[in-house]
Amino acid sequence: MAVDRLLEIMAKLRDRDGGCPWDLEQSFETISPYTIEEAYEVDDAIRRKGWDGLRDELGDLLLQVVFHAQMAREAGYFEFADVVRAISDKLVRRHPHVFGDAVIESAHAQTAAWEQQKADERAARGDTSAMDGVPLALPALLRARKLVSRAVRAGFERPDVERVAEQLAAFESGETEVLGDLLFSIVTLAERAGLEPETALRNATAAFERRIRERE
Repeated sequence: MAVDRLLEIMAKLRDRDGGCPWDLEQSFETISPYTIEEAYEVDDAIRRKGWDGLRDELGDLLLQVVFHAQMAREAGYFEFADVVRAISDKLVRRHPHVFGDAVIESAHAQTAAWEQQKADERAARGDTSAMDGVPLALPALLRARKLVSRAVRAGFERPDVERVAEQLAAFESGETEVLGDLLFSIVTLAERAGLEPETALRNATAAFERRIRERE
């Protein structure tokens, strides 16, 4: 299989006897930034509808998975097959309407069931808060949205438009320290409206870029 060849190549690159000096020097910590970068490049290829580029970028992202799995194998943590087995088991577990007898009538119902299953898994891990498990390394906007989404599902109140107006007025009057609160409140409004703030900001940024290019 093609993936077997990739695993063999990665193992050779990390071989202390004849491997690549650069690959041998790497660790989970040094490779992690590349993993994040490659994920963004996959997203960029999709947005540009560059399908040949997407093929290459997906390969680069797969390399990151294989690289981490090889280092984990060397440390005795787990194997690449364990990674594949874990995600396969998770997909089956989270789709009982496909692989079991559960009945889910719509995509909305599936999303609700998926979120409940994730909550059950967090509880099984011993998480004590709805805020547990949201990575600190996420971009601030994405992390804010995930935290707000979880808070809403947990039954907490969401700030209203009036609160945003108050924060905006305070900012305009010189209270610049409220900028973070204002940005966060906008994220909560997006969540209430069922909008993805990251997508909204990307679209606004693209429109801004087009306007400047046209004026140039």
